[in-house]
Amino acid sequence: MTKLLGSLTLALALTLSLTTRSAWADDRNGQLHVTKECSQDKGAAGDHCTITSSNLDEIKVGSKVFYDQAAGIPAGLLDSNVVLDAGNGNRAVGRCTLDFTTALGLCTFSDGTGQFTGFTARVNVDCRSVCRWDGTYSFKSEPER
Repeated sequence: MTKLLGSLTLALALTLSLTTRSAWADDRNGQLHVTKECSQDKGAAGDHCTITSSNLDEIKVGSKVFYDQAAGIPAGLLDSNVVLDAGNGNRAVGRCTLDFTTALGLCTFSDGTGQFTGFTARVNVDCRSVCRWDGTYSFKSEPER
């Protein structure tokens, strides 16, 4: 009986180890660098900016960043939920804040659909000349359901 329990414990530990390693193999992360142009963003809810460059294949040139809240609430800021839409159901959801006085801010993304499933990012925003995002991203494998 003791040998059987020992064997089962070893088998369970080995299975968990292999499952964890295969999940880690699907995870990836790195630096994120994006530029966007915002001529279509007039500060109204639903306005968008268009991605002009990205070092991440999932964020294609031409992808759009939609802002759910109007600019200026609170005064002097853009503080909005955002949807990064790369087309074909590939969307990331997050939040962006931009200080109009400094033209600096922060965007965070917490998950997504399609190619953005498991996507997270934290990027500094700098719109003093060309608007750009610089930060980090990661993709985590979706757990079994």
